[in-house]
Amino acid sequence: MPRKKSSKRKYSPKASKSVEREMREYKRGKLKSGRSGKKVKSRKQAIAIGLSEARQEGAKVPKKKSAAKKKSSSKKSSSGRKKKSSRKSTSKKSSS
Repeated sequence: MPRKKSSKRKYSPKASKSVEREMREYKRGKLKSGRSGKKVKSRKQAIAIGLSEARQEGAKVPKKKSAAKKKSSSKKSSSGRKKKSSRKSTSKKSSS
């Protein structure tokens, strides 16, 4: 049988340390976002801040998903939702 290749870490230990540090600040209520300086309220934001700082320090962190893909997919889904809602409203009127 062929052996499986050993899988490599996606995130370096340095990256996990920076996320851990940011999560501690978040739990204490002292973590603030970079540009606006507002208090961070979400756990996901705290993790994102930790990962971005790790990237700046040169730690091994997977690349960010590009914003262009997110915007294009959100536009498609929002237009699809409108079409579905209009179909639902017409079907309700015809059945009543």
